[in-house]
Amino acid sequence: MAQLLGYLPTRDIDDEVIVGSSIGDNRAVQLELGIVRAFDAKSGKLLWSWDPIPRDPYNPVYKEWSPEGAKVTGAANAWAPLSVDAARHLVFVPTGSASPDFFGGERPGDNRWANSLVALDVATGRLVWGYQLVHHDLWDYDLASQPALVDLVHDGKRLPAVIQADKTGFLFTFNRETGMPVFPIAEKPVPQDAVPGEMPSLTQPYPSAPPALVRQTPVTPEDAWGGAFFNTHACRQVIEADRSEGIFQPPSTKESIMLPGNAGGANWGSLAFDPQRQLAVIDTLELAFQVALVPRDRLDAELQDPQYDDWEFGRQKGTPYAMRRRVFKAHLGIPCLRPPWGRLTAVDMEHGTIKWQIPLGDAPLFHANIGMPVIGGPMLTAGGLVFIAASLKDDRFRAFDVDTGKLLWDDKLPAGGQATPMTYSLNGRQYVVIAAGGYKSDTTRGDYLVAYALPQ
Repeated sequence: MAQLLGYLPTRDIDDEVIVGSSIGDNRAVQLELGIVRAFDAKSGKLLWSWDPIPRDPYNPVYKEWSPEGAKVTGAANAWAPLSVDAARHLVFVPTGSASPDFFGGERPGDNRWANSLVALDVATGRLVWGYQLVHHDLWDYDLASQPALVDLVHDGKRLPAVIQADKTGFLFTFNRETGMPVFPIAEKPVPQDAVPGEMPSLTQPYPSAPPALVRQTPVTPEDAWGGAFFNTHACRQVIEADRSEGIFQPPSTKESIMLPGNAGGANWGSLAFDPQRQLAVIDTLELAFQVALVPRDRLDAELQDPQYDDWEFGRQKGTPYAMRRRVFKAHLGIPCLRPPWGRLTAVDMEHGTIKWQIPLGDAPLFHANIGMPVIGGPMLTAGGLVFIAASLKDDRFRAFDVDTGKLLWDDKLPAGGQATPMTYSLNGRQYVVIAAGGYKSDTTRGDYLVAYALPQ
């Protein structure tokens, strides 16, 4: 699905600010446009703009859309950080889902360049190459992580690569000059039992390596957990009643269990890369979600029904269906699937294999590392340390050995560290800093910047 246009960037990078945008999900078909824009940093002048959805019949991918779909569909915006290869004059853009997320009947086709990694010429905004990682998204599997630009050793040669993590739990790796996959990507058939009016993609892309970092299989009654007998029994009953067909099952009017859910896999923390060891380190979520499409004539009744008080609704105006979703959980908010719900993984990117994988995060009260949900990212040091907070509920900041995954140090933050740490050196002394602000109601909230330093 890569498209190399044979266009070489021309102008030097100089004082440009390139930005994506944030757009609210699931409100309607017609939403704000997910345009990427470049501005002159000195004058504020708009230099160029690029729309991931083709509006012009002369666009090479316009023929893959219906004319009406290309006209009215919004979003596909890049809300994660972008990455710039200054030497090659390329900006790498991870795009999001076309609107709305959970019903695509008004946007038939694969919906390029939504859910794609694209490389744009910094000087002009022209597409140099692109690869779509999810076709015709029906799951809110937008690319929420920053592309990682790395020098990768592969087949005995060093090549300029870009690694893109996504919510499916896959890592996709490309030659950043050509857009060619470093590890082959196969198109595999996926479930097709969609609601009337929906036309799922027949296949989805699966990288041959590395393996998926999260569970993607159907949820079975044996997966029920809940932390106590009565909770586990209740979770098992829901699993038996709901449908679950694996990662790419189309949403239905019958409640479906999605694993991974719309939060990931990989979310906004992205990955860190050790160039000497050729290791990528990343944290991932493994929370199952329940999702259902709500026929328009039932929406008001469900909005007023107390049994749906803890569900999130999306109206998806312009389609026959609204949407509701929630974390699949038991009483007291305990997830219904066995832990870990958050992991930290080191991937050998030279060979495309997992070097180690551990649970990340202590459960409240038990103080046991069972792997809590994670929002945040890791940082690596040349000394072989992985620094990460990310874990919800425990507010802890940790350092691991990058070679083994062994915990070397941890400390309690004054608030949740749902951020990516940074490090710097001043007068010969190294510091590590993290923003500790918390996340929604799942962590302690605050407004701290916390710094640590090596002994003098």
